[in-house]
Amino acid sequence: MSSAFLFLLYLSVMTVIQALVLGLVEGITEFLPISSTGHLILVSELMGLTPSAFGTTFKIVIQLGAILAVVWLYGRTLLKDSTMAKKVLVALVPTGLIGFLLYPVIKEYFLDNSLLTLWALGLGGLALIVFDRWHRVGDGEQISYSQALFIGFCQSLAIVPGVSRSAAAIVGAMALGRSRRAAVEFSFLSAIPVMVAASGFDLFKNFSALAAGEGKLLLIGLAASFFTALVAIKFLLSYVSRRDLTVFGVYRIALAALLLAVWG
Repeated sequence: MSSAFLFLLYLSVMTVIQALVLGLVEGITEFLPISSTGHLILVSELMGLTPSAFGTTFKIVIQLGAILAVVWLYGRTLLKDSTMAKKVLVALVPTGLIGFLLYPVIKEYFLDNSLLTLWALGLGGLALIVFDRWHRVGDGEQISYSQALFIGFCQSLAIVPGVSRSAAAIVGAMALGRSRRAAVEFSFLSAIPVMVAASGFDLFKNFSALAAGEGKLLLIGLAASFFTALVAIKFLLSYVSRRDLTVFGVYRIALAALLLAVWG
């Protein structure tokens, strides 16, 4: 077996491992208020991955794995509750419209911008801490159509990597007087159409450009994100029933400060 062949095999294995790591990171962070996109960008940087069109598409598409986890857990609820399904679609309107209009800017300038991500992580963490300190948590469980629309505007802030779609949706819902559990569950559900639309749109635009073997890497990332997202969803629901969001804010600030210091 030639040394050149062994070298190519080594690169292939490392690529598979990198895809697996990114899938695990996506599944763990997608629904926690710490920004999955931000973590994918930072982990890619730490692993030395060179920014590429496929890498950007990969980060968007593997979100479908996490969304399948929500569908697995909540699909029957949405089928039975048509009113909630309509509210989820209402939340999609502002998020989808803003994302569609700014898609070229997001993909070209935002998705590989480590410095922007770190600042958004840190400032978002500070916002979470301030919000939890001064906001009185409500006990409302029902979300109206107008509130769903407002939450949709809130989660559209996540076009900036590091902001966190789930954090924006949760804070938006809680600011309207919803309980932590109701806010968290709606953030799960409202992610379904947003991420399906974003991933589908990106695949449609870039499918023909995918090289041989890259489809396998996408499947690995999707599978990893699906299984870890199942665990993360159950963890977050259990956590918010007993505690506030401050720990996530502290984590975001600490991570941003550490990496800003290291990367200077």
